[in-house]
Amino acid sequence: MNPDHALGYDYSPWTFWPNASEADGHAQLEHQKRLAEQDSVVIGEQAFISPLAMVDPDTLTMGSRSLIAAHAYVTGTIVMGEDCTVNAFTVVRGNVTMGDAVRVGAHTSILGFNHSMDPAEPVFKQPLTSKGIHIGDDVWIGSNVVVLDGVTVGSHAVLAAGAVVTKDVPDWAIVGGNPARFIRDRRTTASTRAAGDNINQQLADFAERARRELPGLVNRGWDESIGQGRYVDKPGAGPTVRAHCDAIELYDLLHRSSPPQLSHEDHVQTLVALQDPHTGLVPEYGPDGLPSSAGLSLGNGPVPYHILSVGYALDLLGSRFPHPIRAVADLSANELVGALNALPWRKEAWESGAWVDAWGTAAYWNLAQGITGATGSLEALFGWLITRVNSATGTWGTPRDDTRLKIVNGYYRLTRGTFAQFGIPVPHAENLIDTVLLHGADPRYFGTGKQNACNVLDVIHPLWLTRKQTDYRGNDIRDWARTQLSDTLTRWHPGAGMAFSVSPGADTQNEPGLQGTEMWLAIIWYLADTLDAAEALGYRPRGVHRPEPALLLPAL
Repeated sequence: MNPDHALGYDYSPWTFWPNASEADGHAQLEHQKRLAEQDSVVIGEQAFISPLAMVDPDTLTMGSRSLIAAHAYVTGTIVMGEDCTVNAFTVVRGNVTMGDAVRVGAHTSILGFNHSMDPAEPVFKQPLTSKGIHIGDDVWIGSNVVVLDGVTVGSHAVLAAGAVVTKDVPDWAIVGGNPARFIRDRRTTASTRAAGDNINQQLADFAERARRELPGLVNRGWDESIGQGRYVDKPGAGPTVRAHCDAIELYDLLHRSSPPQLSHEDHVQTLVALQDPHTGLVPEYGPDGLPSSAGLSLGNGPVPYHILSVGYALDLLGSRFPHPIRAVADLSANELVGALNALPWRKEAWESGAWVDAWGTAAYWNLAQGITGATGSLEALFGWLITRVNSATGTWGTPRDDTRLKIVNGYYRLTRGTFAQFGIPVPHAENLIDTVLLHGADPRYFGTGKQNACNVLDVIHPLWLTRKQTDYRGNDIRDWARTQLSDTLTRWHPGAGMAFSVSPGADTQNEPGLQGTEMWLAIIWYLADTLDAAEALGYRPRGVHRPEPALLLPAL
């Protein structure tokens, strides 16, 4: 037997049986026979195991024509179907089951076990755990991939080189990155990919137009006749605090600067002067452009949203509220639970979710100032939410027979200010996806010409948020996002931006303004990112609609 030729078989084992000499074949069968002396080892016909591989399993089943190359390390309870290949220097350990035609690239680790990590003992003294790894048929696993214990890889999937796979991979999915993320469906045709390229170009063109027209559309919302000048949502409207904040968000989003109608310092001073020093809340302007502090409360008119809009506008300007938000900081854990119980969850899930959003965001601003508030109040908030969620729907509140509008819209507000803002996984993600997609199919709210910014945002944000936890119904989510994005990109009004509502019966809400433009630009980012195309926009929200958590709570 030619030693050099034999060594080639060890690293390219698929060449062995078509080319091996009789002596080579006999030596391989003898090697397999020695391994099969263990009752727990079964090797199919025309399989190949390199003598240079470390194969020391508890049990091993290899289907016909399956191959293990040189320097592979195979141990544990391993099942390989027919026509599988474990390439050189790959590690397969623990409980691992492969279907037929699984190709595993070199230097990959498939680890169907884990260590316990009880802090009371050194790790090396602790027992191993194993959930097992299940890999379907016709799967291609690239080189230098790591698949962790507990993962199921669907049939026909592709794991790109270098991927770190920490959660299940659907059938036909191509995933990559660390941690691995869905790239596309393997069945996507060239024409579909070309359509994706077209979407990228549409997004780039849209964002460029928005940047070009931003100065004019923000100036359109500046009214010098009110006081010393105030922002309005659209010409003819009254001054609002939110309009000022929307102008700041838009300029930061597209120009990374502040609106030129005021100096940077005047923007900051105008907003910080609005905060009531006693409650920490921000009132609304009156018709004369002066703030009115009458009746300030966390559940009154636009005041709760000002905690979001003013707080994040100041954050974008490099500033912050000058006073604690006492309406939240002084609320004890018991008082908070009482307030949560008193909210009208059954009848007004949106109103209830908005209250939680404002409370959670106020708690964040207080923490940013080093003010922790009443002991245990934040823990009480998350404890209440996790124990009161409807596990069947993944939401807070109960859907009515004819609509899920309020519970889904309330879900967005609630999770934006809590789970998303503090980087905590949402409960019952898959049931939530079912609920939101069912609502997203309602033509009363999402048919062409029926959408408004709140309704679309309140669907895409929860779907985007849950994608970080599961790939469940990923194709359905992307289809919904693709449909809405295609429609939304046509809604720009030259020189004026975007209207909050596209429905013809929406009064002044179907006129373009600062609020509609700010919200739709954020929505477009979330829709595009769901399709892995957000980079084409060249912008990323950093304010109220930022995708990253604002603050990660410390782990023990």
